[in-house]
Amino acid sequence: MSACSRCDAVCCRLTVVVQPEDRIPAHYTTRTASGLEVMARDGEGWCVAVDNARMQCSIYGTRPQVCRRFAMSGPYCRDLQADYRDRNARGIPLVLYQEAP
Repeated sequence: MSACSRCDAVCCRLTVVVQPEDRIPAHYTTRTASGLEVMARDGEGWCVAVDNARMQCSIYGTRPQVCRRFAMSGPYCRDLQADYRDRNARGIPLVLYQEAP
């Protein structure tokens, strides 16, 4: 069984830094205390772009570049999933996910 077949969409709970070239509508973003523009999250910690009814990204075609580069079932994804399962928590701590310059 592949990791994707039991995915908890942990990546949709990461802090995603939005770059100016991403052109994400303002109602999907917020600013951190340090001034970074990030994807906003709902009260349960999910990215606000997630369509909860279908568990899919509602802006998939125009999602931020950092989301486009996230390799599903790649090493980072598998590490996040393992950490999530190991913690046996309802959520995961906020993690700043930003591509190195």
